[in-house]
Amino acid sequence: MTIRTGADARTSESSAALTAWLASLVHNNDYASLAELRRPRVQREPHFRALWYSPIEAQREIYGQVAFLFAVYHQGRGKPDFGYGSLGEAARRIGGGALHGPDDPGAARLVDRIVSSRRIPWRHLQHAVARLRSCDRHPPSWARLVDDLCLWHDRRARISYEWGAAFHMPPARTAPPTAAADPEKGSLA
Repeated sequence: MTIRTGADARTSESSAALTAWLASLVHNNDYASLAELRRPRVQREPHFRALWYSPIEAQREIYGQVAFLFAVYHQGRGKPDFGYGSLGEAARRIGGGALHGPDDPGAARLVDRIVSSRRIPWRHLQHAVARLRSCDRHPPSWARLVDDLCLWHDRRARISYEWGAAFHMPPARTAPPTAAADPEKGSLA
């Protein structure tokens, strides 16, 4: 049995630990703690517990806010979704019908507002998570989201640029099969 934690080689130990704890709340049906996390103005035990995972005091707000976003996404859900990819990749999944990602005008405006912000755009991130939830799409990797937001103000990391590129970049094409790959096409018999 494979357990998806949402963590990969690029995620920090502390963000993976936060994600594992949040997933345990969903897995154990701890709806009271998840409800507390969705109340950002009233800080109780679950809020402080989320902050414990932050390795430094300067990142506590990020850990608390991502716990809030996780709780918003998982409201009423019985299984934890660890998500995958960056927020830009996740935003490509927003949409309905034939229009998804950059082809969905609402998703394009939302991503434009997120990536153009100098400060961490919490309200727009909440809207993105709510849209993913309402479209029944997978969220971004929660652990990666924490790490990306911790680097938001680092110009060398270029997080907002990376999210914008991931959102607007067309999906990778697969190469057409060649005659060397298909021995039956290349034979004269």
